[in-house]
Amino acid sequence: MPIDSHPPAMVRSGSVAVYSPRDEERWVSEPAKNPRRSAFQRDRARVLHSAGLRRLGAKTQVVSPGTDDFVRTRLTHSLEVAQVGRELARYLGCDPDIVDTACLSHDLGHPPFGHHGETILDALCADIGGFEGNAQTLRLVTRIEPKVIAADGRPAGLNLTRASLDALTKYPWTRNEAALGRHGSVVRKFGVYDDDTGVFDFYREGVENGTRCIEAQVMDLADDISYSVHDVEDAIAGGHLHLSEFADERSRGDLFDITRKWYLPNTSDDEMDSALTRLQGAAYWPAETYDGSRRAQATLKHMTSQLIGRFVGAAEAQTREEYGWEPLIRYAASLVVPEQTAVEVAVLKGMATLTVMVAEDRLRLHDIQSAVITELAHWFSESPADLDPMFRADYFDAADDAARLRVIVDQIASLTDHSAWALYHQLKAGAEDRL
Repeated sequence: MPIDSHPPAMVRSGSVAVYSPRDEERWVSEPAKNPRRSAFQRDRARVLHSAGLRRLGAKTQVVSPGTDDFVRTRLTHSLEVAQVGRELARYLGCDPDIVDTACLSHDLGHPPFGHHGETILDALCADIGGFEGNAQTLRLVTRIEPKVIAADGRPAGLNLTRASLDALTKYPWTRNEAALGRHGSVVRKFGVYDDDTGVFDFYREGVENGTRCIEAQVMDLADDISYSVHDVEDAIAGGHLHLSEFADERSRGDLFDITRKWYLPNTSDDEMDSALTRLQGAAYWPAETYDGSRRAQATLKHMTSQLIGRFVGAAEAQTREEYGWEPLIRYAASLVVPEQTAVEVAVLKGMATLTVMVAEDRLRLHDIQSAVITELAHWFSESPADLDPMFRADYFDAADDAARLRVIVDQIASLTDHSAWALYHQLKAGAEDRL
C-alpha cells in the first residue's frame, strides 16, 4: 500500500474539514463497510463495545471503586473526557468521532489500583522495557483486544484507522527517547513499547516523533480538565478536601509544593498563588462548607460545569486567535492553551493529589496493593496454565523469557481492582490449603 512520505495536508470543502483516504487506512486492510458510517464512526463503535472499556468500570480513578458510590471510576472518567473532548473538537473543526475514540481509549491500558499499579508493574518490567499505561493502551487496541486477525495470523486488536491511533497517542515516543530527556526534559512517560513499534511506525510514518496531531492534543487537554475538575469534586464530596483549607500561607505552600513536584516543575509560587486566587475569586467558587445537602451538591456541580467551560473556552479562543476560523485537523495546527489556564488546571490537580493520592491512609493501602500484584506475577510465572485462554496462548507462543513476562503483565494489567483482589485471595487460600 503506497504511503506518502509526509504527513497528510488538510483538505477543505467549504467550511467542513475533510480527512484524507490515508487518514482512514487501517494496519490490516478490511473489506468496505456500510457507507452510511464513516471509518471514524466505526472506530468509536469498536472502542465503545470493547471488553477493555467495560473493565474500566471497576478500575481505580483516584479512589478505589466500591468505597463510595459517588466517586468516579476509570470508565466514568473516560466518558466525561470524551464529552469534553468531543465538544472542543467540534468547536475547532476536528472530526468529533476521532477525538471521542481517543478519549474513550486513553485509559484502556491502565492496570488495577490506578497509578500505583503502574508503578508496581513498571518495577516488575524494569529489565524488559518497563510498563506505562499509555504504551499499554496502544498495545491493547493494536494487539490484545480481540477484533481483527491478519491473514498471517497476527492479532491486530481493534484495527483502528491511522488517524484514530495517532489521536490516542499522548506520548508519541519510546521509553529510550523519554529517558534521554527528549520532547521535554521532565517527561518520563512514553507511548509505545519496543515490540509494538511496527504499528507505531505505520501510523506515524512521515511524522517526527514528539509531534502530536491536534486531535491528540485535544484529548490530552480534555483529560487534564476532567481530571482536575472532577477529582476535586470527588475529593470534596468524599470529605477529603475542604476548599477553605487553602486560606493560610502554610497550606497554600503545601499545595504549591505538590503541584510543582507532580505537574509544573518550573512554575513559581507566585504564579500558582495568582491562579488559586483567581479560582477562589470566581462567582461560582463555593463559599460555604460542603455538607452533602442537595443545595451543596448543586453548588458543587455548578462549579465543575463552570470550570470546564472556563478552561475549554480559553483554549478555543486562544487557538482561534492563532489560527483563524478554518477547520483545524491533524498537523495543520496545534492547540494553544493559555499559560494562566494551564496553571489553574494544575493547581486543581494538586488539590486532589495532596488530599487523596498522597494521604496517609492511601499510602498504607499501596503496600497491600503491591503485594497483590507481585504475588499474582509470581503465581502466573509458576503456573502459566492459570492464565486466561487468550493470554495463555500468547505465553506459550512467546519466543523468550522477556516476551513471556510481557504476556503475564498483559494479563495482570487487564484485571480490574476487584478481579485482582479475588485472584489474590484465591491464591492465598490455595497456599493455606497446601499447608
